[in-house]
Amino acid sequence: MKVIEFIKDKKVSLKQNNAERRANWEAKYRDLGTVLNNKFTNTLNNPWMSRFNLFEDSTPETIVTLSPAVEKMQKQLELQLGEENYVGEWRCIDQHCINQFAEVTGDRQWIHTDPERAQAESPFKTTIAHGFLTLSLIPSLTDSVTPQNNPYPEAKMVVNYGLNQVRFPYPVKAGCRVRARSRIVAITPMKRSIEVVQEVSIEVENSRRPACIAETVLRLYF
Repeated sequence: MKVIEFIKDKKVSLKQNNAERRANWEAKYRDLGTVLNNKFTNTLNNPWMSRFNLFEDSTPETIVTLSPAVEKMQKQLELQLGEENYVGEWRCIDQHCINQFAEVTGDRQWIHTDPERAQAESPFKTTIAHGFLTLSLIPSLTDSVTPQNNPYPEAKMVVNYGLNQVRFPYPVKAGCRVRARSRIVAITPMKRSIEVVQEVSIEVENSRRPACIAETVLRLYF
């Protein structure tokens, strides 16, 4: 009986000691957490650390001051935003035009340059223009390369900045006529320039589907 009682006393003593150790450790960790938190807060509040922002882009935002010419053009273009601003004249894409483009680019694929084979084997039963030929005609079809018809006479220089997207939904058969329609879909003013995005649609005569839809990007410099 004495042995059993001794073991019971030891178990009770161990439980009490463990409880006391746990309480001591929890108190120490709580104090340590408070100390670390205060240290971190003090560090962030340090004037030297205030130069840095850990949660945002380090590049400061700058307010761009637009030139008077850019502000004037911006107001003019905003009135046209989303509205159709050009409908061109019809132009025939004949076999001679297609052959010239094939020679310049080296793309002499028979669906473009061989009328007899195209009539026999092509589902279109005739030759068709290169998609890139249709695309390359946008400056001419929109009459934007004629010096006498400058759509942005206030700009010192107009630069072709590229294309956002291009699609060729329908082929242009040799001998068909096409024309361009355009509308401004976005403008982005900068300090001394404006970026203008236009949606250009190339229509095929007597067809419901366009031959080409492209978003052209121009930069107007003042």
